[in-house]
Formats: sequence, structure tokens, C-alpha cells
Amino acid sequence: MNKAAMVAVGMLVAGAAGAQQYPAKTVRMLVGYAPGGGTDIMARVVAQKLSEGLNQQFVVENRPGANANLAAELAAKAPADGYTLLMISVSHAISKPMYRKLGYDIERDFTPVIEVSSVPQLVVTTMSLPVKSVKELIALAKSRPGQVTFASSGDGSPEHIAAEMFKSIAGIDMTHVPYKGGGPSAVAIIGGETVVGFNTAPVAIPHVKNNRLKVLAVTEAKRTPTLPDVPTVAEAGLPGYAMSTWYGLVAPTGVPREAIARLNTDINRILRLPDVRDRFATLGAEPRGGTAEQFGAYIKSEVAKFSKLAKERGLVLE
Repeated sequence: MNKAAMVAVGMLVAGAAGAQQYPAKTVRMLVGYAPGGGTDIMARVVAQKLSEGLNQQFVVENRPGANANLAAELAAKAPADGYTLLMISVSHAISKPMYRKLGYDIERDFTPVIEVSSVPQLVVTTMSLPVKSVKELIALAKSRPGQVTFASSGDGSPEHIAAEMFKSIAGIDMTHVPYKGGGPSAVAIIGGETVVGFNTAPVAIPHVKNNRLKVLAVTEAKRTPTLPDVPTVAEAGLPGYAMSTWYGLVAPTGVPREAIARLNTDINRILRLPDVRDRFATLGAEPRGGTAEQFGAYIKSEVAKFSKLAKERGLVLE
């Protein structure tokens, strides 16, 4: 065997060994929000199961700030060795077209690993609002331009964007009232400070079941098993509308393909576990999975969708 062939064989053996060894040390999983929120919950479920399955610690590290962009900037600058990962959400696809300045690019600076789950949002109102359907809400908003108020968990949040999409397709004007989180925004609707919300299922469902909020529709393209009798927004009178709060895992661009493949394979396994599926069901979440390439294509399509919306609605954040 000549020298060149020996070198090639050596590289193949080393590559195979590296793939088998990953992860060889603790992996940190950055989350751009404080503990207890949807992104944090998804990260902790995945991290615990990865730790058990791969015999290495996967540690969730919360770095809240700047609407999750702080953690993304840190992750983008981390070594591309597979030992720093980032749990992202739909917020990151929203941020790219809506912020004037970002310290990262969700498509350029990251390699997709896998989509973990999606959670529907619910169109909810105060119990006293005189509407029983999406069509009646649209009719009310048209009769009172700018007078119907909607709550969100902040400017540029998924709840805010879901409502802006609703307004755009329905051709109505409602007034945005931002709050500091999904919980406070739901409380505001219950108390009548605002009258409409597009709250995520984990936040809204307990209030709906306790008859503190009225639910009109689900924002996703299909109904949620948690509330099977509640129609989608499209079914309820606004064809073409679909919005979900999704979560997924990415790594800095340049991470070895073997590491991405191993993470993808093991997380797909995790998402099929009965206890994980049961945990997600309590949150109104649907396990997703699939290939890294599929997740990458989905991120691209979401960025394109929100870019179009930002241009149409003039949504720009500092």
C-alpha cells in the first residue's frame, strides 16, 4: 500500500472513531429564555433523554435576553465541535426579518439537527365578549376598527405575530397590547384588560378548561387532539391561515456531520418514547422529528413567510 493510500485509510479510521466517540464530554444546550417556558421545557426533556441514551451529560444552560437572541449569538460564536447546541423556536425565524440588527443569522450560522415539537396557539377571548366564532370576531373587529384589543407576550413574540397574520388575512384592525410573558397576557384577557389573545396551548388550555377563557379556534393547520372539537382558524372562516409555535435543535455551522447524524438519530428515538409522548400531550405539544434536511427546509420556509409578513405590515424591531 502506497503512502497516499495509507493516509486515506488512516483518515477514514480516525473519522469513524470520532463518530463513535461523540459525545466524549459534557454537551451544553443553550436556551434563550428563563426556566419554565416552552423552549426550556422541550430542551430539558431532550437533554435528560440524551444524557441517558448517550452516556454523557447534556446540560441545559439558560441565557435569557433580547427575545432569545442573546443565547443565539453566544451559540453562533461557539466552537463548531458539537459540544454547544441551541434549542430554537419559531421566535428565531421571526427575528431574522424583523430586527434591524442581529448578531447572528439563523440560516447562515447554524446547522439544523432536528425539529422537536410544535405547539398550537389558541384564539381566545374574554368570556363576556359577544362572539362565538372566528367569523363573529372578524365581523366585530370590522365594525369597530382599532377598538378590539389583543394581548401578547411582547413585541415580536409568536402571539403577536399570530395576531398580525390574522389581521392581515382577515383585513381587520385590532390594537396590540404587549405584556411580559404568556402568563401575564392570559391574565390580562381573563381580567378584561384586553379582550383577545393568541396564547400558546400550554398557557391557554388550563384557563379554557376552567371556563376562564373562551376558545374560538386553533392556529395550526390541523386540530389538536387535546381539544378535538375546536376548529382550526382556516376551518372557522379564514382559509390559508396557519401558525404554530415550534421548537427544534441546531448547532453552530461546521459541526461534524457524524455528530449531527448521531443527535438526529437519537432524538428521533426519544420522540417515539411513550413517556415523552405523554409528557408532550399534557402540554398540547406534538412530537415532530424527521431529518436535519427537512428541518432546514422548514426553517427556510418560515423565515420566508415572516419576511413577507414583516414587509406587508411594516413590522420592524430595534
